[in-house]
Amino acid sequence: MLYELIAVVRTGNITYVKDVARTTGSLILSRTGTIRNLSNWGVFDLPRPTVKYQTQHHKGHYFCMTFDSSASVQAEVRRQLGLNPHMIRFSMVKVGDKLGGARNEKGRMEDVDGQLKWKAVKDEVEVLGERNPYSLI
Repeated sequence: MLYELIAVVRTGNITYVKDVARTTGSLILSRTGTIRNLSNWGVFDLPRPTVKYQTQHHKGHYFCMTFDSSASVQAEVRRQLGLNPHMIRFSMVKVGDKLGGARNEKGRMEDVDGQLKWKAVKDEVEVLGERNPYSLI
């Protein structure tokens, strides 16, 4: 299965980010996983102040990792990231069930066949959006 991990690490030293990325990557690779992409997003403000290990954080260093692995490896990655004292927060999303069932070059989700099966749902949402009873205008 294809997963996407977005992690926020403490600021102050780039070695914290490298350590978390290296540990996570080696865990995935040692259990027959494949890393598809690793990108460094840099330091950004957090959406709200977060307290982790008795320290309040206002900024964090973000990075994103896309990888293929089994569900048990994904659970182990979540456990290891939760134990790491340098982590502020992380989010992991399952992007695809099969190899190739992921986002296309425009960022839209598509199935392995290349056909999106949510067309009817999208049309219903657009129709409801035009006559939304909860709009203030």
